[in-house]
Amino acid sequence: MTNSSETQPMNEAKLTAVLEDAGLSPYQASAYVEILKLGSASATTIAKESDVPDPRIYDVLRDLEESGYIETYEQDSLRARAFSPEAILGDLHERATNFETAADEIENLWEAPTIETHTVNFVKRIDTVLDQAAAIIREATDQVQLAVNLDQYEQLRPALKAAHENGVHIRIGIYIDEDSGAQFPDLSELQSVAAEVGYRPVPVPFVAVVDRTTTCFAPHKLSMNRYGMIVKDRTYAYIFHWFFLAGIWESNLEQLVTSDDTPPMTYINVRECIRDIADPLSDGATITATIDAIDIDTEASISLAGTIVDVHYTGIEQYPADVPVLYHGGQATIVLDNGDREIEIGGWGAVIEDYEATRLVVESIED
Repeated sequence: MTNSSETQPMNEAKLTAVLEDAGLSPYQASAYVEILKLGSASATTIAKESDVPDPRIYDVLRDLEESGYIETYEQDSLRARAFSPEAILGDLHERATNFETAADEIENLWEAPTIETHTVNFVKRIDTVLDQAAAIIREATDQVQLAVNLDQYEQLRPALKAAHENGVHIRIGIYIDEDSGAQFPDLSELQSVAAEVGYRPVPVPFVAVVDRTTTCFAPHKLSMNRYGMIVKDRTYAYIFHWFFLAGIWESNLEQLVTSDDTPPMTYINVRECIRDIADPLSDGATITATIDAIDIDTEASISLAGTIVDVHYTGIEQYPADVPVLYHGGQATIVLDNGDREIEIGGWGAVIEDYEATRLVVESIED
């Protein structure tokens, strides 16, 4: 057997092509590679992750099982897992160099643990996006930004309630078609699922940005493009965060649920915090705060407490606290004195400060 450490890794497309050369159909090769990666999965998951159409997946799995590549079993639904690849490695090694490389890659996939990586998945069914969003929201630990229509809100409400009860800061923009006669959710219900809820009479795409790491997106119903995206990547999440903030949240016409305007006040956006505290700070108020943040250099999480002694906000003098649209450009920095030193804290994407704030709690404002 060729030592896998001496062989260049083969990408999935090439591995699939070589398996086709070895006698598998394109659907069988695609499904087998995904099963190797997943270890064990349901038929529907294998179909979703591979190139196999849903109606064909059961025939493909049966053929792979008859050829000795996998075994299927029932566990609420039909599931499949790969046999040890040793049975087919010998045949592959008798073929050309590409077959030897493919055999080593199969062995590597079999033995390697599952590794979470940055992924972008496109799906055709919007329900798939909503199902994934519900699961991701339930696992949230810090914050959720959500744009939904009323039906989508109802579908996600149990997951939102669970996350809200776990202390996750949730902000929701809801589109309600007034001409349809749809009823607003009760205020008490909204308060049980989110810290902030805004009503918007204009259709919105479905957007969920969770913990600054994962984004779920689907165009609104009036769009001609019907697809969905599930993106696990901080950079994409950052882009969708600004789209949500500037394009949806700041243009909501009516706030149904808002955070208290007296301390303690919780923020997930540094700019919004600065907008509220800039005036009392300039008037000489003493403002204490607790800030959850990430060290820019080490990416370690930390909780900071102290007194806010200054803010740096480009253009704040032209944008008073009651401006309807939050100014989004330029520097936004809070300077916190923790008793030992003054610490500069920025918002999401901070690069010039010491820390990136994930949640800010203004504990007190004293004249």
